[in-house]
Amino acid sequence: MSIQTLVEKIREKGNPTVAGLDARLEYIPEAIVRRHLMLHGETLRAAAESVVEFNCGLMDALADIVPAVKPQAAYYELLGSYGAMALKETIDYAHAKGLYVIADIKRNDIGATAAAYAEAYLGKTRVGDTEIAPYGADSATVNAYLGTDGIEPFLKECRTRGKGIFVLVKTSNPSSGEFQNRDMEGQPLYARVAEMMAKWGEGLDTPCGYNQVGAVVGATYPEEQKIIRTLLPRAYFLVPGYGAQGATAKDIANAFNGDGLGAIVNSSRGIMCAWKKTGNNGADYKEAARAEAIRMRDDIVAAIR
Repeated sequence: MSIQTLVEKIREKGNPTVAGLDARLEYIPEAIVRRHLMLHGETLRAAAESVVEFNCGLMDALADIVPAVKPQAAYYELLGSYGAMALKETIDYAHAKGLYVIADIKRNDIGATAAAYAEAYLGKTRVGDTEIAPYGADSATVNAYLGTDGIEPFLKECRTRGKGIFVLVKTSNPSSGEFQNRDMEGQPLYARVAEMMAKWGEGLDTPCGYNQVGAVVGATYPEEQKIIRTLLPRAYFLVPGYGAQGATAKDIANAFNGDGLGAIVNSSRGIMCAWKKTGNNGADYKEAARAEAIRMRDDIVAAIR
């Protein structure tokens, strides 16, 4: 059970954080990029291989600290077919290091197309008599805007393969309220989405007490966190917006339950780009990322005690 696994890893490491692996070339130390440019020229292959080397180095440095990583698909799609291979290599390496993988895809559609997204990231593709996992993530972020028939294919992977999903409920961006806070029969839209999530999660509770259907709830909206937590006491929250987007550890406290669980807080650029603050041109990018991950862990743990 995917969320059960995530909770076990959070408990094991005493750390409710996830490291985003959203690398662009400007986030990667020049020495790494230059080496691959020399091998392959100014090509998408060189860029993708730079990303994989950087990601693997980060995971080597972080695997004993963070329980999970979150690659955002858009950064890999920037690199075309080589990016797709880079994403798969990143996920495989994460699993080899014992890390839980959240595929940040924010996808959805209806019917067969929604099923294709769900099978691509959480399920398997049948080729003749063989089933192959294209990406093999443990969970994925999904968009609820199309309603239940767009969510059902993802729920199928939760039921049959023990996967998890994180449904967009209240996102961290400044303009999220343009739609998410609109009144819908006496409640904001994000609250109505949370109510539907409770229905989608029926029958998907895990032994740890949390449900396989989780919610994306931004760190930048602490009051909304409180409301959504009341509506979804058993949902795990994926909390973006800490650090680079301006939220602090105090801003995320409402996302957690009294047991110190219930949420996992993301940092992407804060960890990936920590080397830019050391003045060593990235030679110490692993050490810098590790130090920032430890600082973040201690900051958040202190805030939720």
